[in-house]
Amino acid sequence: MPEITNILFDCDNTLVLSEELAFEACADLANEILESKGVDERYTGPELMADFVGQNFRGVVKGMEKKYNFTLTDEKREEYVKMEEDRVIATLKAKAQPCIGCNEELDKLYKSKKYGLAVVSSSALRRVVASIEKVDQAKYFPKDHIFSAATSLPTPTTKPDPAIYLHACKVIGVEPKKCVAVEDSKSGTLSAVRAGIWTIAYVGSYHDQEKAKEVADMLVSNGAVVVMNHWSEFDECMAKIEAM
Repeated sequence: MPEITNILFDCDNTLVLSEELAFEACADLANEILESKGVDERYTGPELMADFVGQNFRGVVKGMEKKYNFTLTDEKREEYVKMEEDRVIATLKAKAQPCIGCNEELDKLYKSKKYGLAVVSSSALRRVVASIEKVDQAKYFPKDHIFSAATSLPTPTTKPDPAIYLHACKVIGVEPKKCVAVEDSKSGTLSAVRAGIWTIAYVGSYHDQEKAKEVADMLVSNGAVVVMNHWSEFDECMAKIEAM
C-alpha cells in the first residue's frame, strides 16, 4: 500500500476549463505562422486542440514545424511563444472558469492538511498563475509549488517529457512514488507515469460521454491507475490508490 503525501494537479482542463479558450486564442497565431511559411493548411481552435492537446505552444510550434516541414529560428519561435502567452492570458483573465466541482474539493483538501498540494503544468507560469487566480484557486497552492515545463526548468520542455514532474518532486522534497498526479491528457499522463507517479485520469472536462469513455480508456492504457469522471469522485479515487 503506497504512502501518499502529495497531490500534483495538472492545470488546463483539470483545475481550470482553459484548453478550449487557449486553443481558440492561439489558432489565429498558428495560422499566421503557417501563412508566413507558405503552408496552405489552416486551423480552427478545436482542430489545433485535437492535434496538440496537453502541449504548450512551444510544443505546438515544433509540432507544426515537423508536420509541415519548415524551420523557425530559436529566436523567432520564442517570439511567437511570448505572443501566444499574452493573447491566451488576456482571454483566460476574461473568461476562465473552474472545472465543475474542483474548487469544492480543493477547499476540502486544503483544510484537511492531509496532503501537500502543487500544480504541475506544461503551460507558461504566467498563464498558469493567471488561470488559477481567475478561478480563486491560487490560495490553495504555495507560490513555489506551482511548476511550469515551459518556465520552471533550465531548458524549457513540454509533457510527455517527465522532467517537470521530476523537478517538482525534487523541489518539494518528495519521492515520486509518494505522489498522485491528476491528468486529463495523454501527454500529461505519460509525463507523470514516466516520472513514477500514481496517476488519476480525469475526464470530467469532456462533455460528450462517448468521448470521455474513449479518453479514459486511452489514459488507462498509458498508465493511469484510476478514472475520475467528476471531482466528487476524488476521495474514492485516492482510496483506491492508497489500497493498492
